[in-house]
Amino acid sequence: MPSRRIFLSAIPSVVVLTIATPLLAADPSAHDFIAALYDTYVSKERNGLALDSDAKVRRYFEPTLAALILKDRRQSSRRGEVGTLDFDPFVDAQDWQISDLAIVVEEAGPGKARAAVKFKNVDKPSTVVLDLVKVGKAWKIGNVTWAPHEEPNNLRALYAK
Repeated sequence: MPSRRIFLSAIPSVVVLTIATPLLAADPSAHDFIAALYDTYVSKERNGLALDSDAKVRRYFEPTLAALILKDRRQSSRRGEVGTLDFDPFVDAQDWQISDLAIVVEEAGPGKARAAVKFKNVDKPSTVVLDLVKVGKAWKIGNVTWAPHEEPNNLRALYAK
């Protein structure tokens, strides 16, 4: 029969392991971040990623780019206009039927990565390059570049117009 001393001494070990487990979990990779984002375009529902709230914009874009997007939305809304971003930046279109998705992520320095996302949208080849930065433990998008695309061909340049 186990003694009370043995039972009580086991409790702190369990508590320590339970508390430490989240600390041991690895940060999500840049590839995981991008794969989860594009899964919304190729999943059964194919709804894409709606950037329909300030919180979602801040969740996906680094703070200075998020601020540009949100400022433009507020100003456009006051004028009763559609904002500068009148298409989905992740597929460079207003409508999509994504196939043949391929994601390649490369490190671009400490806390930085670049994701090249290639796909066909309604059988038209497209490439979207996402510059990523680590903000805290989360990956955020610092810029989006589209190819082929007329000028401006990236999100920051679009807001600089």
